[in-house]
Amino acid sequence: MASCVEFLERHPADLIVLAIHTDPVARGWLRRQVGAPLAKHSGLMTLFIPHEVEGFVSRSDGSVSLRQILIPIVPKPRHHRALDAARRLIESLALASGRITLLHVGDPAETPSVTFPELPGWTCELLRKDGDPVQQILQTARDLRADLMVMTTDGPDHFLEGLRGTTSERVLHHTPCPILNIPAGTGVGMG
Repeated sequence: MASCVEFLERHPADLIVLAIHTDPVARGWLRRQVGAPLAKHSGLMTLFIPHEVEGFVSRSDGSVSLRQILIPIVPKPRHHRALDAARRLIESLALASGRITLLHVGDPAETPSVTFPELPGWTCELLRKDGDPVQQILQTARDLRADLMVMTTDGPDHFLEGLRGTTSERVLHHTPCPILNIPAGTGVGMG
């Protein structure tokens, strides 16, 4: 991993794209993880594509099928970077229509204020759910048949997250779709 970080320091990039294993057997306790640590240490926006998932770009002809975007939101880190990244992706790829769903899991009183971007042909909605954030995010991604999840991360907030991993890391290990990870402290590329 150190050589990858060094390479990125010498050759600046806006986006890292990584294939990952989400299967616990393939990940294994003894296998060295590279993807998540590389994203964390580089501080760059990273697109994680699970090995078992086709993704939203066709391998056969390069066509893009991106119509359902899920963005989990919490008061901290702010969701604005994730929403802006989704907007830029939609505009850059000239995607005609689809839906962005923002999901807040937890106390409704703590739901962040949201200003949706104007994207012709796209609808935006806010869902609120109770329960375990990781389970609710993963279930919502499955229910929506999300083509992409966009998550803003800022690292562990407390000791237990440091041991178990952040919500984003735990979602990453079970995701049914690609995840675009936006570190909270960085700018958003793609434009």
